[in-house]
Amino acid sequence: MTGTLSGALEARHIPTFPDKLSTKAEGTIEAPEGILKITHIQLHFDLEIPKGKRPEAERALSVFERNCPVAQTLKGCVKIEYDWEITEAE
Repeated sequence: MTGTLSGALEARHIPTFPDKLSTKAEGTIEAPEGILKITHIQLHFDLEIPKGKRPEAERALSVFERNCPVAQTLKGCVKIEYDWEITEAE
């Protein structure tokens, strides 16, 4: 998912390499019906952007999931939630 988000940001001329985008992920494993299963994934994105690019960054963050192969594969099977923190570079 981070790769797809990175591509969406780069397309909007918001650099993510080498250290402008990081992701923290946490998963919940439960055993419905006695079999271990990942039921929830929580992602937190930290993003440093150039000054004046906040609208483009927020747009990318709000739409990247629909073009992400991982998110689309897990859709309906695993609850995925994400949030983000955006910092504008000086």
